[in-house]
Amino acid sequence: MGEEAFRVEGRVIEALPNGTFLAELSNGHRLTAFLAGREKKHFAGTIKSGDAVKLQLTPYDLSVGRILIETKKI
Repeated sequence: MGEEAFRVEGRVIEALPNGTFLAELSNGHRLTAFLAGREKKHFAGTIKSGDAVKLQLTPYDLSVGRILIETKKI
């Protein structure tokens, strides 16, 4: 994801297999989110349903986002 990517906040709805998550944005849009790189080691077991997270999306595919960091529990 390059310079075109943008960041949004969302909430984890459900943990899916293979380190992926179902997330929902404040406007109701649902997408598949994943952990990448360093975050995969640190946050893989700590992200649960209901957690607020920051996501990085690309305008080319709004159905998939990368979880940048975990922000807080809801």
